[in-house]
Amino acid sequence: MEINVKNNSDLKEFQNRIGYHFNDEKYLKTALTHSSFANEVKMRKVNDNERLEFLGDAVLELTSSDYIYKNHSEMNEGSMTRLRASIVCEPTLALCARAFGLDEFIMLGKGEELTGGRKRDSIVSDACEAVIGAIYLDGGFASAKEFITKFILNDLDNKKLFYDSKTILQEVVQANGIEVKYEMIGEKGPEHDKIFEVCASAGDLFNVKAEGHTKKAAQQKAAYNALILLKEQGVDINPKGKR
Repeated sequence: MEINVKNNSDLKEFQNRIGYHFNDEKYLKTALTHSSFANEVKMRKVNDNERLEFLGDAVLELTSSDYIYKNHSEMNEGSMTRLRASIVCEPTLALCARAFGLDEFIMLGKGEELTGGRKRDSIVSDACEAVIGAIYLDGGFASAKEFITKFILNDLDNKKLFYDSKTILQEVVQANGIEVKYEMIGEKGPEHDKIFEVCASAGDLFNVKAEGHTKKAAQQKAAYNALILLKEQGVDINPKGKR
């Protein structure tokens, strides 16, 4: 008997959001099925999204590499590699996926749901790669490339800034002879779903706060917020040699 992973209205809503309608919705259902849900309802292992994630990861890397090569002739191999890393890394993919609400549609086991799995970047980014794999199998490379271009290869300057935020911020403030300080100022939520609050400061330049589900994520977001603030104040946030 087929497991109804998502009801038809949910599947239709998701497809409307991404602008791609599957010829065979079984690919989409599989892409939205986390292993915890598959194990909980005793589905065969192949019916979770891990194999599609593997495929989507390869399609994403090829598409992003092709895009960077064709659109950034000024970059050497090292610069292209760093830009690609900023595109395909876990936090960036999760950010892109949440922009079209993918996290709302992932099927999780009850235990994973209760421990905050829906908010984990790893689960959301893996599901994003699985959706790419599903589109590739259903509609071919051109359809997968269109999805990636629309949702992932947009606003690359901002994504690279987010990915490298702590490094870039440190280089910017060092020009003023000071260091960035990160201070843990609070945490809230149950033990399995903690939210950490961090304050990033550098002398009189800035004092900003951010939250994250890990201390590292909170620091990265705080650094990014500081860079945006400095940019709005007219500070050059492009470190020498990284333009």
